[in-house]
Amino acid sequence: MMFRTVIVALLATMVCFLSACSTTAPPDTPAETPAENATVQINLTGATELGQPIGTIDLQDIKYGLLLTPNLTSLKAGLHGFHVHTNPDCQAAEKDGKPVPGLAAGGHFDPGNTKTHQGPYQNGHLGDLPPLAVDDDGTATLPVLAPRLRVTDVKDRSLMVHADGDNYSDQPKPLGGGGARSACGVIS
Repeated sequence: MMFRTVIVALLATMVCFLSACSTTAPPDTPAETPAENATVQINLTGATELGQPIGTIDLQDIKYGLLLTPNLTSLKAGLHGFHVHTNPDCQAAEKDGKPVPGLAAGGHFDPGNTKTHQGPYQNGHLGDLPPLAVDDDGTATLPVLAPRLRVTDVKDRSLMVHADGDNYSDQPKPLGGGGARSACGVIS
């Protein structure tokens, strides 16, 4: 538990250093907003139905933003694109006559209609999250911090884990090049 507290403090310090955030509340968030928590079940995605459950991600409001703590298994080792998607639906949807796993989740959450993928510390999609780190054994437990979000912002949306990493740019591939939608959970 102490290690987790140290990790959270280090993440918060790093985010504030990189984004010049205040120590009172995330930007555009009233200081009196009560903290909330949520737990999201994550399943592998599939072309016809959701796949097996692979764990959960806990969401917690802290004074530096939204802390997302994964407890996941069965993922490919490495860094993965990780985003809040617009729709609360992880099912497959059809594109060009073929089912695409997780497509019903829609695009990256972008209430400001920025139409740019800039990462969690810039002014693009609000749903851009720090990468999800997966260990060699396929587990993900390292928390990530989204300084521009709170639990209330992401309710009735979905969390998406992509197959590949994310470069937080629309070049050379759109949406950071995260690739296929490999795991998803609805935030309720």
